[in-house]
Amino acid sequence: MIQITPQMRIFLAYESPDFRCGIDGLAAICSEQLREDPFSGALFLFLNRKRTSVKALVYDGQGYWCMQKRLSSGRFQWWPKRGERDLDLASCPLAAHELQILLWNGNPNQAGESPLWRPLQPLPGRGIVSNLMPPLPHQARSLEPPAAMTWR
Repeated sequence: MIQITPQMRIFLAYESPDFRCGIDGLAAICSEQLREDPFSGALFLFLNRKRTSVKALVYDGQGYWCMQKRLSSGRFQWWPKRGERDLDLASCPLAAHELQILLWNGNPNQAGESPLWRPLQPLPGRGIVSNLMPPLPHQARSLEPPAAMTWR
C-alpha cells in the first residue's frame, strides 16, 4: 500500500508518454526527460494523449509501484501546461492535497483551499523558528541539534 503524505514529492510530466511502456520505460522518462531520480521515492504522474488515463510510478525502497487510473467516462479536465505555474521545468511539482483533487478530475488551481502553512517568526534571542510541522522536502535540513526551548 502506498501512503501519500504531505511531505512526499509529486511530479506531473507535461508530455504524454507512450502508455504501452511499462515500469522501465517510465523510469527512463523520469531520469532522462524530467531530470529526477526515479529511485528517490517521489511519485511521478503521466497522462495519456486521450486524457482518459493517468499512470503513477513510485519507488518504495524495495521496488517500483506502477498504478493506473482510467476514467469510466469523460476526460481529465485539467493538466498543467509548461510554464503555467511560473516554472520552466520538465515536470510540475504538486502537493499531496492537489493530487487528490486531480485524481477526482478536478482543477487544483481552482480548489480554493486554505494555505498549508504560514511563516513563523524566529523566537526572540534564539534565532530558531518555532514550528511544529516538519520541513518541506525542498527545504534544507539542519544537521545541528535544535536549541533548548524554555516554557513560560
